[in-house]
Amino acid sequence: MKKISVFFVLGILIFSSISLAQEKDKKGSQDHPLLSRIPNYYISDQANKDFDSYTSPYIDNDNVWEGKLTQTNYSAKEGAKEFSFIQIVRNYENAIKKLGGKILLSETRILNAKIEKNEAVTYVSVEAFNDGRDYTLIIVENKPMEDEVTIDAASLNKGISETGKIAVYGIYFDTGKSAIKPESKPTIGEIEKMLKQNTKLKLFVIGHTDIDGSLESNMKLSSDRAASVVKALIENGVQASRLKSGGVGPYCPVESNHTDGGKAKNRRVELVEMF
Repeated sequence: MKKISVFFVLGILIFSSISLAQEKDKKGSQDHPLLSRIPNYYISDQANKDFDSYTSPYIDNDNVWEGKLTQTNYSAKEGAKEFSFIQIVRNYENAIKKLGGKILLSETRILNAKIEKNEAVTYVSVEAFNDGRDYTLIIVENKPMEDEVTIDAASLNKGISETGKIAVYGIYFDTGKSAIKPESKPTIGEIEKMLKQNTKLKLFVIGHTDIDGSLESNMKLSSDRAASVVKALIENGVQASRLKSGGVGPYCPVESNHTDGGKAKNRRVELVEMF
């Protein structure tokens, strides 16, 4: 009988140690700096993607979110006070409102929200399960997807020779402005280098915008931005006769203008071979 008691106690200790180990945050995980967890919950799993897409199944508009995605799964600690579905949702709803966010959907166990600050857009999804014992927090920080391929003279020339054009995303402008920002210098330098290496190449420099704003303002903006690029190249020693600028505004999107990520890809300068 004593042996059974010893084994029984050992069993409890082993089970308790396993439970405690399972209730620790997953190794390498942490709360998102924007929104923390509800007290007495731990991180059971977490996934981080530098760029991904999430489509909310609960709303019809503004429901495709692209950008840096963090998905955190939380579970209640053993014996701790459990929160109801509505308590979990209300906690995050109040936190988002304090940040100046907009609630897109708030139901018994589901919350979708949007936070806009300093031209940055962040989407939030909260979904509770198992009577409030578990919930998932998804945060998508919208940003343009960075090109994996380095823009250099060789890759620019290769793209133009293969397709007759190439989109360039390394030329930056302030919103609604046509003056080229200083951080565009490396890309302008590579275009110049390509033109000096391929002396027979002539280019149309075409500006593109997203769909925000009026058609008239976007047509002018795209044209002015393309002209600024041509001006910069001429100032760097490229012959004016080899360049011609133009703008097509929002007429030629490469992705949907229904998402911020798509809009970012549509705002571009294209180099098109001229004969």
